[in-house]
Amino acid sequence: MASEAKKKRSACPVSVSLDIFGDRWSLLIVRDLMVRGYRTFGEMQHDGDGIATNILSDRLRKLQAAGILESEAAADGRSGTYRLTEKGIALAPVMLELLIWAGRHENTGAPCAMIDQMAQNRQAVLVETYRRWKERDLTPMIPPFSPLPERGGRRATGTAKAIVQKKEIAR
Repeated sequence: MASEAKKKRSACPVSVSLDIFGDRWSLLIVRDLMVRGYRTFGEMQHDGDGIATNILSDRLRKLQAAGILESEAAADGRSGTYRLTEKGIALAPVMLELLIWAGRHENTGAPCAMIDQMAQNRQAVLVETYRRWKERDLTPMIPPFSPLPERGGRRATGTAKAIVQKKEIAR
């Protein structure tokens, strides 16, 4: 643990969190395990986000070292599966708020009705998330989202801005 303390930039809770989740992929892996029912390396690799195998391996190792997920032997004995730990599932409220925030303020592939329903029923969504984790229920809670018209992290422009404005007006 002493070596972990040296890697931290500061004692600020936000900074400490960013030391674990401050990359492009870690929270997406948590999302896949938490709400999409993914358990294997292959499922996460082919989820449509485009993560390279070496990056996925590295992030899985880092999340495991941080106590966010654990590896379990699969029934076939050949490949491992992953599961969130109690520490990892405790991220459910954070993940829910990120989904709601982005769905309301950014151009996303999430249907407005789904975001509104989640926002209005936060506690029920969290209860169901924890139930599924406890019971090892792999039923996805959210569907794969439709692709954005623009990729590569660019800001919404033109048509994309109009879509965001229509979403805001609809609310």
